[in-house]
Amino acid sequence: MGLTNNDIFKKLRVAHKLRDDDIIKICALVDFKVSKSELGAFFRNENHPKYMECGDQILRNFLNGLIIHLRGPMPKKETTPKKKTS
Repeated sequence: MGLTNNDIFKKLRVAHKLRDDDIIKICALVDFKVSKSELGAFFRNENHPKYMECGDQILRNFLNGLIIHLRGPMPKKETTPKKKTS
């Protein structure tokens, strides 16, 4: 069987040495709110009664936030085109 979203989330958390507070801040970078208790439910054992499956939306928002966290925000594009000189 392949990796679940929860497995991917756990591996990214360990690889980047992230704590719950860090993950909450990373999600906030893309205006996505997640609580500590919700995070705890994602990282629990599958057999635990409070275990919760990590949905695609949560993982996608975390990944988008992680990109901003690691690379910085995208630079703003210029709105006026540059004039060509001949």
